[in-house]
Amino acid sequence: MPPDAARRSDRSRLAILAAARDLVVEVGYPRVSIEAIARRAGVGKQTIYRWWPSKGAVVFDAVRALSEDEAGVITLPDTGDLEADLKTVLRATAVEFTDPTLSALLRALYAEIAVDPELATLYQEKVERPLTEAKLDRLRSAQRAGQFDPDADLALCLDFLYAPFTQRWLSRTGPLDDAYADALVEATLRAFAPTARG
Repeated sequence: MPPDAARRSDRSRLAILAAARDLVVEVGYPRVSIEAIARRAGVGKQTIYRWWPSKGAVVFDAVRALSEDEAGVITLPDTGDLEADLKTVLRATAVEFTDPTLSALLRALYAEIAVDPELATLYQEKVERPLTEAKLDRLRSAQRAGQFDPDADLALCLDFLYAPFTQRWLSRTGPLDDAYADALVEATLRAFAPTARG
């Protein structure tokens, strides 16, 4: 039976993404190269260039893959219970951000994004924009269901929910645990609750 080319390609892709994540943590983004990623993943450079145009694109896909489902799509749970869904998402985010390896990866990338405009643009395109759109989709669904004020600014709602979380993580000023995640969700929902009309 001939080897399954699709499965082999998928294995190579996953190995490349894992290698990129590991190397950023180990040596820092500036010292990572396509050659090093290929060597760590056990593939040729051309395999990487067939799928990605640059080192930054590989690294950001490696980060993005952590939030995707098996089909490569970023989605948030939509059970109809907005509070429960947001708590599930923010608790999971807290677990990710307190994982030493992932936290080190993100801190290394954020430090480079702060001083590299090209990398910052790539981050917006590959990571931030798709994640934000998935979050907004979930909030739009809640707004249609009457769980948010119909005039609520949903982008501002995301700021209410995630900015304190990100600030606490960046500054290491307190725990990122279930209690904190739940408190942020509850405060955000109170701030953007539908108002009685009439």
